[in-house]
Amino acid sequence: MESKIPVRALLIGFLAAALVAGGFAAWYVANRGGGDITAGVTSSGSALIGGPFELTDQTGAARNEKDFQGGYMLVVFGYTFCPDVCPTALSTMSQALDILEEGDSNKAEAVTPVFVTVDPERDTVEAMASYAEHFHPKLVALTGTTEQVASAAKAYRVYYKKVDDESATDYLVDHSAFIYLMGPDGGYMTHFNHAATADEMAEGLAKYVKL
Repeated sequence: MESKIPVRALLIGFLAAALVAGGFAAWYVANRGGGDITAGVTSSGSALIGGPFELTDQTGAARNEKDFQGGYMLVVFGYTFCPDVCPTALSTMSQALDILEEGDSNKAEAVTPVFVTVDPERDTVEAMASYAEHFHPKLVALTGTTEQVASAAKAYRVYYKKVDDESATDYLVDHSAFIYLMGPDGGYMTHFNHAATADEMAEGLAKYVKL
């Protein structure tokens, strides 16, 4: 006798599959990137990137996500011993903000560049302070305990892992390299990948920052 699957069961199965596909799409955008330099969804709550964090800045002051509400955050995760990707990203961010400043000083003032370490063992407050001096004067460099950094990285869907490199004198840290633009409400707006130029980033900021 031929069995028949109830329509209700089929609908439930379809909806479950759609939710899984949607979740994977959000993860893919956040962790793999797309073709567009500023690919990503707007801050409608669709992308689960960002959230609460408790860290310490380069002056030794405790900082959390509430300190940045009302303005925009340009956030990148990395570490001070990073040989190339991190200094390049921070230099690009700094140049982009300078370009934006020339075009619209008010929009530039509304954006705070934020650098969060994924190597808290070596990136002490003092190390972060020394490193931050090489980049934009508004840069907020954040470190914390291993647990605090792990929590912040999890909130931003950032991958990182300590790796041993025989050719290096010390260990390296493999990590995601996206730069996230977070809105005044703390929500994700868009991201820039490692190939973005300062001009492209400044153009993206000008587009998304609203006063």
